[in-house]
Amino acid sequence: MGSKIIADAVQFSKMLRSLQDDCKDSCIYEEDIQILRVNGGKHLHNIYTGDRPVFICEKTAPQIDPEDDKMDETHSDDETHSDDETNHEVKIELGPQPLTIMKARQLLSWYTMSQNSIVSPAVSPADLLPPAVSPAPLLPLWVRCDMADPAGTTWLGAETACTGNKVSGVKLYSVTCAGSTVDKGAFITLDELKQEHKRRHHPSLMVARGTAQYNLFGSTVVEKTAIESQSSVTVDFRWSHVETILETPPLSSMATLNIKVSSGDMRSPMYLLYRELEFLQMLADGLRTGETEWMEPVDSRSAVQMTREYLDELQNTVKTLQDQSTNEAVKVKTEMGTSETEIFNSLMERGDLDFIEQLWVRMKNSVTSYQDVGDCLKMVIKALQYGDIKPWIHRDSSSSLSKLILQSYHHQMDHVSLTGLTPVHMLLEMGLDKMRKDYINYLIGQDLTTLNHLSYYLSTVEDLQEQVIRLRKLHHLLEIMVTCSTFLCLPYDRLFLLTQLCLQYYKTCPYDEDHEFKLQIKPALISHFYQKEQAVSWGWRCLVVM
Repeated sequence: MGSKIIADAVQFSKMLRSLQDDCKDSCIYEEDIQILRVNGGKHLHNIYTGDRPVFICEKTAPQIDPEDDKMDETHSDDETHSDDETNHEVKIELGPQPLTIMKARQLLSWYTMSQNSIVSPAVSPADLLPPAVSPAPLLPLWVRCDMADPAGTTWLGAETACTGNKVSGVKLYSVTCAGSTVDKGAFITLDELKQEHKRRHHPSLMVARGTAQYNLFGSTVVEKTAIESQSSVTVDFRWSHVETILETPPLSSMATLNIKVSSGDMRSPMYLLYRELEFLQMLADGLRTGETEWMEPVDSRSAVQMTREYLDELQNTVKTLQDQSTNEAVKVKTEMGTSETEIFNSLMERGDLDFIEQLWVRMKNSVTSYQDVGDCLKMVIKALQYGDIKPWIHRDSSSSLSKLILQSYHHQMDHVSLTGLTPVHMLLEMGLDKMRKDYINYLIGQDLTTLNHLSYYLSTVEDLQEQVIRLRKLHHLLEIMVTCSTFLCLPYDRLFLLTQLCLQYYKTCPYDEDHEFKLQIKPALISHFYQKEQAVSWGWRCLVVM
């Protein structure tokens, strides 16, 4: 890795040296980076005080495909003339293109290394020239940045500091921009706009209506670190009788939430359940393709060891399995109740985990191969055959293992060949059963729907791949509910309506995390989110009655 960095620094330094010594105006580096040699005072006025030449790095502007010009020749003269004007406008509008902040820092690090003979002789400026020639220090380097970092960096610069003809150090510069500011005094007033409309249209009646959009949830910046999120919740406002430009929407406005939630956000209380669903999806993909990319185990103990300990525990304890399940649920509540949200606890705390569900929890945290899955299930089936355990299971369990357990009560178990993908098939069934009950526990427990409305999502008639797809839809629904209840604190009636909208949508539409669900809401319910914030967009329309 170190030699690669040094080699890249040498190559970049040679490019700059060639541009400097040959007095060229520009060159292309790595196909998409343009290096310009310009007068510092012209391009960096008010930033760089010197008037010596400097290097400017920026992204290469996109070029118009020559093939497009050839195609234009087949058009009529008028069309060709129009196209030429359009192409000409595009060339003018493109302008300088910035680089990402990461790429800018990389270029500056190469520049700095090339001036430091202590790092490695391979990067020394003297090695880039014949021995008889004393190399001049490189010109200052400025890189145009895209302002995508939390500080809003627009330029990064580096300049050599010299003692005599010898480089003694490198000065680094950073130019940031706070972004645009709102100066309401610079806007035309609402009365002036109305007078202009009256002058043009001579209406008998004129009504001003406003629109605005606010961000309520999405990417955030914490301690100068950007936390990116694919999820977003925005709200659109519409109201009549606008009084001033950029006014905050009144509480009498019509408000519509636009909700787009992506699964897997680490800030979500659903994240642990999402990881469990990902393990389930991994098993389903393995059945479909014949290859499984196993996830890193959560537990340090092997799957076989955990299964053996669980079976020994069942054989030796005098308590019923249901008592054990209840005790474990109480333990989870004690450990997590003070640190997790109420909605997360209500979702995760199930005191009725049966034998298969507890076995699933242990296996999903520890299996790393087909061999692990097969060995664990062999141990369980052997214990059932010999009557070592008589576990209880939910009456509505539909997995293959649950059928074997029911048969073991009557000492008449079917033979199961745990070869090929059969163990993975059985494990996937176990996970589907468990996670379906998790979702039912939350939705029914919160009175957001009924079992009849969930029948499409809970059906076991379809093949396993389709069952996994429907389970993902149900999970996405819960992600939306948890976001709206935990972060937006929406009341029950809005959550109930949103649940019905999501359930109805996913009955006929494919899984889509980019879909925006829309929900009517009273502005007073979210006023604390937007009243002290700036709108993302603000508009005003004047309806004229002649």
